[in-house]
Amino acid sequence: MEYELLSRIKSPDDLKELNDTQMPLLCQEIRDCIVHTVSKNGGHLASNLGAVELTVALHRSFSSPEDAIIFDVGHQCYTHKLLTGRFDKFSTIRTENGLSGYMRPDESEHDPFITGHSSNSISAAYGIYRAKKLTGESGTAVAVIGDGAMTGGMAYEALNNAGSGRSNFIVVLNDNKMSISRNVGALARTFTKMRNKPHYHAFKFALSHFLLAIPFIGKSLNNAFFQIKEGIKGLVYKNNVFTALGFNYLGPVDGHNIKAMEQLFKVAKTYTRPSFIHVITTKGKGYAYAESSPKDYHGVSPFDVSRGTEETGKKTFSDVAGKTLCALAMKDNRICAITAAMTSGTGLTEFASLYKNRFFDVGIAEQHAVTFSAGLASKGLKPFFVVYSSFLQRGFDQVIHDIAIGGFSVKLLIDRAGIVGEDGETHQGLFDVSFLTSVPGAVIYSPCYYGELEYDIRLAAELDGLCAVRYPRGCEKKDSGLDYTGDYTVLSGSGKKAIVTYGRLFSDALEAKEQVADVNIVKLNKIYPISDELIKTLKGYGEIHFFEESVKNGGIGELCAAKLLESGYNGIYRIHAVDNKFVPTATVTSAIAGCGLDTDSMISAVKNDE
Repeated sequence: MEYELLSRIKSPDDLKELNDTQMPLLCQEIRDCIVHTVSKNGGHLASNLGAVELTVALHRSFSSPEDAIIFDVGHQCYTHKLLTGRFDKFSTIRTENGLSGYMRPDESEHDPFITGHSSNSISAAYGIYRAKKLTGESGTAVAVIGDGAMTGGMAYEALNNAGSGRSNFIVVLNDNKMSISRNVGALARTFTKMRNKPHYHAFKFALSHFLLAIPFIGKSLNNAFFQIKEGIKGLVYKNNVFTALGFNYLGPVDGHNIKAMEQLFKVAKTYTRPSFIHVITTKGKGYAYAESSPKDYHGVSPFDVSRGTEETGKKTFSDVAGKTLCALAMKDNRICAITAAMTSGTGLTEFASLYKNRFFDVGIAEQHAVTFSAGLASKGLKPFFVVYSSFLQRGFDQVIHDIAIGGFSVKLLIDRAGIVGEDGETHQGLFDVSFLTSVPGAVIYSPCYYGELEYDIRLAAELDGLCAVRYPRGCEKKDSGLDYTGDYTVLSGSGKKAIVTYGRLFSDALEAKEQVADVNIVKLNKIYPISDELIKTLKGYGEIHFFEESVKNGGIGELCAAKLLESGYNGIYRIHAVDNKFVPTATVTSAIAGCGLDTDSMISAVKNDE
């Protein structure tokens, strides 16, 4: 495909050489490039399509990398990558050794901070802004955050801090009226009210443009007017939360009108206090399928551009978890489901429809979700917080302080546990085992199959205290039909070597046993706490290879090793896990192999070929 204008842009400076009449064609080329690339590689589609004009206006108005621009999460950074010298490599996005789907400082000087999780952009950008002032470095910092990410409490901690001083720090709200799940809460209603008052801001732009054009005194007059204006605006429209925090509130402005946004950014740069710029965009804009159904086109697998995404019809672990919770809720009205803006992603759509009063989408607020769940449990309910592993990291303090110390019966269904593939370092679910095993009283299951997942969830519902069930992204391999009702299961071989593992890696261990018949396989059904009976069994093997799809430090392999050592075990014990590194972007299969956790690695280990 030919990209006449886009192919000429090697840096944001080249963008500024184009005239206004060329902008519609450029934006269309950007959209075409994003759609066709994502159709091949998968990725975040609707959010990126909605931010095209906004990103163009930002790079025409500011000077990256001198002005640091940080896109929250990174779900809207594809246009940014295309405009900052990465067009020639864009076809490699979300592939092994290719471009990341998120902002990466090691990838480009135009990516000032790593992104992947939500609500941290304002904190990072304000830190960069203050560092620039302390070191005498030129330029400002701009945080671009979506309305979904604005439901995260960290964003307000940052706003409260940044609004207290004199600066020209800038926050841009990309308000597309939709996060992964429907935005919830009072803030969303506030944004809706703000959208209905554009006439006020059109007048403000025109007046500011006139005042700034006056020689010598224009800037002073503009600043004086806007100081008076704040008082008048408060009387007419009432102050909003952002002005109350010390920001100049500008907008709302059409996020697909480049000229209007450029005017607004120009005004903001003249202020001596921070600005909050409210931009209204349409998620999925320019691609009919994504525009009409943005939720379905948030994160997509490869698809046919002409027909849109295609339903695979394949059942996933997430689907099974959601179906199981529905079945439990039908029989027990104490069962509740909680999500942090991930209703569809965690398989809870049916539960949300059937049990509206017992379903709680708290927005992108994992810390709140954990403590909210503890509150429900304190009154005798049975809350299940369903969350991606990498996002649960945010609620670790609350797991300890608000669940475990109080002894509340909260169940954590940890989706995307282990390696997740193309989303890379920020989304790998490799830390939940290590931090949960440090919590007194925690019980952890890690099923390999759909039937085992259903069994574990039903078991968790009847247990007292903190219980976690962790499961991988995607589909199961063919169920082995083995019993998984005990703490562990042993497949005996004729030799004295054993592979010990849990979760999805058990399927690889079975394949290894087909080629090394004398090896014993020990499958952990309940991975924590570690039973004395398991240690007695393991002591019977002269050589043990523990394979774990988790980080090595604090993992089950290390905990087993400690118990074996205490019991006097003097055989050979090796731990195969993710050791002191972050796992980069790659397919799940490639990443597992790269970490030495696949079938071939197991065969090599037990044959002593490692």
